[in-house]
Amino acid sequence: HLVAAARKITELHNGNVPDTMEELTGLDGVGRKSANVLLGDAFGKPGFPVDTHVKRVAGRIGITASDDPVKIEKEVCRCLEPEYWSNFSHLLIALGRQICHAGKTECGICPLAEVCTFNKKNNN
Repeated sequence: HLVAAARKITELHNGNVPDTMEELTGLDGVGRKSANVLLGDAFGKPGFPVDTHVKRVAGRIGITASDDPVKIEKEVCRCLEPEYWSNFSHLLIALGRQICHAGKTECGICPLAEVCTFNKKNNN
């Protein structure tokens, strides 16, 4: 995928990595998550990457009932101003890595415990 993407970047984009969702996802091996990471982190444009942590935490705290990353992305982006998308994704990822683990959660130290549907359901 890397070689094919590099060829397309060279041939179609004059050697510059494109900075739109459509062009990025047109590169071999680049899906919405990677494109959103590039948009937000490399180009400073609105992007909301949904990885496994975002998916898990967003579901647990009650942001979404979906487990489809594209649906989660759209739901969050509808409710949040674009300038916050990338940072919000990073915050959910950090929460998922440090506190809201896939296995044993640490709800007792979670800053969102009071509003979290998972915590209310399992720890009250």
